[in-house]
Amino acid sequence: MSKLKDVETPYLKKRKPFAVGDEVNVGVVITETIEKKGKLEEKERVQLFTGRVIAKNGGGVTETFTVRRIVAGEGVERVFPLHSPKVSHVEVVRSSHVRRAKLYYLRDRKGKATRLREKINAPSAANEAATAPDAAATK
Repeated sequence: MSKLKDVETPYLKKRKPFAVGDEVNVGVVITETIEKKGKLEEKERVQLFTGRVIAKNGGGVTETFTVRRIVAGEGVERVFPLHSPKVSHVEVVRSSHVRRAKLYYLRDRKGKATRLREKINAPSAANEAATAPDAAATK
């Protein structure tokens, strides 16, 4: 290993993999300073930022990902460092099948035009329930 990788390795976080096109909940640690009885008190809380991953950049400690969502009719994008202590967790809500590494074309689209084709990882419960009576009737 190179010296740079030796230095970076302790700072890397183990995270569940997510891909471009996935809808994610990103937990961001927010530090608030509150004055209580003349003392300044720091309080931390986790705020969720929900949106679709439209890009991943970099590698190692400097790896970042961009999440986009629509708030009050306006597009909002945030770039998160993947291994930052300010990012508490990244939870995948829904996965989508995309054929591009960067989904910047979603910036120009509105409403239903922003939908992406959902990945089908396992058979759904509705599909299994529909085929179960047929199997029982043939026996």
